[in-house]
Amino acid sequence: MNVHPDSLIRLERWPLDCGAGTLAGARAHTRGFLRAVPEASPAAVQDALILVTELVSNAMRHAPGPCTLELAEHAGLVTVAVSDTSTSPPRPRAIDLGVAEGGFGWHLLQRLALLVDVRLDPPRGKTVSATLSVAQPPARGEVEE
Repeated sequence: MNVHPDSLIRLERWPLDCGAGTLAGARAHTRGFLRAVPEASPAAVQDALILVTELVSNAMRHAPGPCTLELAEHAGLVTVAVSDTSTSPPRPRAIDLGVAEGGFGWHLLQRLALLVDVRLDPPRGKTVSATLSVAQPPARGEVEE
């Protein structure tokens, strides 16, 4: 699945200082952005908030300096992207329930998103993006037309 650039409806960016309140601010920006997406289902909003939390917290943990949150609306899709100053790509780890940082992040991104993309931009850093459908999925037993 590719998100074609010509399908872009709206794009917004917010610089994040990665200090206290960064995650709450990123989630607030995401909620506000999704309020203007008419077909955004409650489940999609929750998934987007989880993606934002995961991507921003990883940027704060693994990259020195500030990061940027970017949200893009396409027909029926939203892309959450976080750019940071590290040029190291994310590495999936085995899930470990015995540690505070249990290795769930990459697996969670892959599970919630239709597409996960990592773009390295040395020496400036990288961008990790996740695209999800915002439409309400059909109820169990319903056929999508």
